[in-house]
Amino acid sequence: MTLNFLIAPDFAPDRFAGWHMLNTALQRRSGIHLHLLTPAGAQEQARLIAEGSVDLIYANPFDAASLIRESGFVAFARPKNHSDEMVIATAAQSSMERLEDLRPGCRIALTDNRDVKLIGLRLLEAADLKELDVHWVQTDAYQVTARKVIAGEVEAGFFLADSYHSLSRLTHARLRPLIESAIHDISHVLIASPRMAQALGGVADALLSLGADEESRSVLDALGLPEGFERMTAEDAEFMVDLMDTLLD
Repeated sequence: MTLNFLIAPDFAPDRFAGWHMLNTALQRRSGIHLHLLTPAGAQEQARLIAEGSVDLIYANPFDAASLIRESGFVAFARPKNHSDEMVIATAAQSSMERLEDLRPGCRIALTDNRDVKLIGLRLLEAADLKELDVHWVQTDAYQVTARKVIAGEVEAGFFLADSYHSLSRLTHARLRPLIESAIHDISHVLIASPRMAQALGGVADALLSLGADEESRSVLDALGLPEGFERMTAEDAEFMVDLMDTLLD
């Protein structure tokens, strides 16, 4: 049996090897063959899921909530003590010192990560800005977002916090964070398609056992998830779905 394992395309480039290490570790520990899928962007991810051949997904919280609610996917694990947060940053040489310095008509660059945009819109409420007050500039990657901010093509950029903190030291020196969220209650989630939900024992057990030995700790370090994964119950998933609905309201 081969399972198709899709990874959300919002991880930092330096974590790419870590996902392949995880895939190898899970195969060895579970005895189940996993085919790793790493789509280049949200559109490719949507196409792969729509084709109906994806069995497991490491999904961002927005996509996870949608797939659980609308397509019957089942959440079974999440990173332990590792929530999804986002950063709004401007250029280091910008005159803006705080979030409230953003004005209607400002340009904000962002990738096609709906969870990051959703949280960012909530943060922009402090600057009395709504979605229609902003000129949105779409980019393909957080590195592109950073370049547009630094070049002054936009006033600010939205970043997944993990990706922001993974930017190079030189890039960091040319950016200034205006705010970082601290929600703590949402995270990426491992979900299974309805047809696989009852056959996950080996993979789930292998995933949750990571961190008990030195070899698997190196895998977790490569992923930037040093505490590994914890089981996610149906009640946990329902709470997160409700929270995403609240952010959407």
